[in-house]
Amino acid sequence: MKPAAFFVARRVLPVAAALITAGAAHASESAQRTAQPWTPVTLQTALKELPKGNAAAGQKVHDGMMCASCHGTAGNASTLNWPSVAGQRADYTAKMLLDYRSGLRDEDPRARLMTSIARMMTPQQIADVSAYYASLPKPVAPQAQAALAAPLSAAELQRVERLVRKGDPSRLITACASCHGLHGEGKGTTPAIAGQTTDYFIRTMRLYHGGTRHNDVYKSMSQFSQRLGDADTVLIARYYASLGTSPQKMAKAD
Repeated sequence: MKPAAFFVARRVLPVAAALITAGAAHASESAQRTAQPWTPVTLQTALKELPKGNAAAGQKVHDGMMCASCHGTAGNASTLNWPSVAGQRADYTAKMLLDYRSGLRDEDPRARLMTSIARMMTPQQIADVSAYYASLPKPVAPQAQAALAAPLSAAELQRVERLVRKGDPSRLITACASCHGLHGEGKGTTPAIAGQTTDYFIRTMRLYHGGTRHNDVYKSMSQFSQRLGDADTVLIARYYASLGTSPQKMAKAD
C-alpha cells in the first residue's frame, strides 16, 4: 500500500468500523423482505427522478462520508477487498445506492454497511457522488496477490478473450462484451469492470452463483454465474483487472 493510502486508511478505518456497527443495526431482515425488485420500467423511472448530478459536489460527498476508507482517495481501491468506483457509470452507481437504501442488496456485512450509508444520503447526494465517480479515469487494480498478479499466459489470454468476445454457446454463456462493452466500459446501468479489483469481482460472481446476491434486473448475471466454472471466473477477473493497468494493455485487446 502506498504511504498516502496507508495514511488515509489509518485515519478513516475507525469511522468505517463504527459505520459497520451502525449498519448491522439499521439494515434489518425486514428491510430485505420488503425491498421490491426492479423492473426495467421502475428502475428507469427511479433514475430519471433523481436530480442532475454535480461532480464537484460529489467529491465533497465522497470526502465527507469517508468513502475513501474503502474505495480509495479518488475512488481507486487500495486493496483487493473493496471495489474501485472510479470511472464507474453514473447510472450504475446510482442504482447500487438505491439498491442498498431499499435493502435489495443485503448479501453480506459489506452490503449492510453500504445500506447504513445510503440511507443517510439525499437523492441529490446520490446523484452528485455518482457523477463524481463517473468523471474519474478508470481504476488501476491493486495486485497484492502473486497468483492473481501474474500476467496471463498466451493460452489463458486466448481462452478469456474468447469468453469475453464470443462467450461459449456450448454452455449457453453470453459474451461479457455484449453487456459490459468490448473494453469493460459498461453501458447504462451495466457496470464498467475494467481495472476492477480481482477479489471483488470473484466474490461478486460467487454471490450471484449462490443466489445470495440477486439485484440484477434481468437476472443475466445470476444465469451467467451458474454456467461459469470457478477457474474461468478467476481468469475473467484477472483479465478485466489487467485492462486497468495501462493504455497499452487496453490497446492490445483491440
